[in-house]
Amino acid sequence: MSSEAGGAAASSASAPPPPRRTPLERTADAAEELYRLRDTFFPRDPVEKAAALRALADDALAVLDSLPPGQRKTPQQRAVYEFLRGKILDVFPDYHKEAEDHLSKAVKLNPSLVDAWLCLGNCIWKKGDLASAMNCFSLALSKGADKKILCQLSMLERSMAQGSEGQAQLVEESIKHAKEAVMLDIRDGNSWYNLGNAYLTSFFVSGSWDHMKLHHSVKAYQNAVSLAQAPAVPPVPFPISLEASSSPWTSATKAGPKANTLEPEKDETTKCNPDLYYNCATADKYLENYERALRGFEAAALKDPGLGADTEVQKIISLIDKLDSAMKGQLRSKRLASSVSSLSEVNIKSSHKKATIGILSEGLNKTVAVLGKVILLIRHDNIAPMYYLTCDLDQSYFILSVYGLRNEAILASPGSSSISYSSTLICLYDFLAMVAMVTHLLACHLNKAGLIKEGDRVALLDPYYRILDISWKEQRGFTVC
Repeated sequence: MSSEAGGAAASSASAPPPPRRTPLERTADAAEELYRLRDTFFPRDPVEKAAALRALADDALAVLDSLPPGQRKTPQQRAVYEFLRGKILDVFPDYHKEAEDHLSKAVKLNPSLVDAWLCLGNCIWKKGDLASAMNCFSLALSKGADKKILCQLSMLERSMAQGSEGQAQLVEESIKHAKEAVMLDIRDGNSWYNLGNAYLTSFFVSGSWDHMKLHHSVKAYQNAVSLAQAPAVPPVPFPISLEASSSPWTSATKAGPKANTLEPEKDETTKCNPDLYYNCATADKYLENYERALRGFEAAALKDPGLGADTEVQKIISLIDKLDSAMKGQLRSKRLASSVSSLSEVNIKSSHKKATIGILSEGLNKTVAVLGKVILLIRHDNIAPMYYLTCDLDQSYFILSVYGLRNEAILASPGSSSISYSSTLICLYDFLAMVAMVTHLLACHLNKAGLIKEGDRVALLDPYYRILDISWKEQRGFTVC
């Protein structure tokens, strides 16, 4: 036993030392460390981060400057030299002309240097030249598919969509390229994060009508978080299907054999990304998954105190308190009975059967219509959705959540209008909750701002009923969907 150990020691001692790394290799390592710091270090004071980046950048440039002139003679060597200098200078959030100059030289010397095209596109993007930035990413993709390029192109398309006439088309292109990035590597957390952002943007661009976009967004974000914790790789590849299952791996696409035989490393950049948790919490908030949203915003606040996520936590807590107070503060008075009595006179022009929330089953209630009277607008800190205290024929209270109204009004009777639209509804009563698709507003008088008014009647067709119990910081809340 001892002789074997001695032999192993002798063999180890005689092994040749590792080769000395060149200044270019050491600079490349320093540049990676610089960007890792940028993407994972979020002190409360942004000045501290800027100073840390400046110090590391200066050190990296000093290593690069130590490169002997003889090691940057060939076009390939000079291209790498210019690329690294430009990449280091571009680590800061503001546009840097010198960085663009060095990166431009790099791609001219070696047009096949994909990472240089990526950095050049990002640099040009900072100065507002989005068309030129897109050209850089497109040229890079012409050299071959690359997940980083596809993610940046997807991000750029979302940026270009803001205020443009072809907004919806650009966002769809963003989703397409985000999916392509995931297809190249299902284990890359950043690609899943980018796909989540694309779906979340699509939800808002569509006018907040398609809640499946939110569900897809949350699934993608959850996959990113799971990958940051280094889960096992799925045993076999299979096609992408975000709609099919809540499993992270059924949202994946066909990957090559290499992707399915290697264990993934923990994605520290994704794990430390506060925007991932913030954006996922935002999607959960709009899905009325308040408890999950609270946890997400709290996680984001811990990772980056300057993000303002703690403010979002307080907004949700305040909203829940207001909804709870509105529910508990109403009395079943004769005035209320008189107010809702007009609901019995409403005739629904469909085969739906009138019902109250007390007799609904959990889940989707087909062929059922709940009639309600809007009692009170509940004001809160967020722009959307709008919340209204409402009651049904049994004088049971619930909360109506409206994200927007489509301009499809038709004259129903003198002085009133019937507006067809689709919106999510939250209903609460005695710690029970209902979500429904609102399809008609009856005698709905919109004010100048285009909002529902107190006293309006609503018909809720095919309501969806579910129960969620909110608990936060050992405080029990009411049930909400």
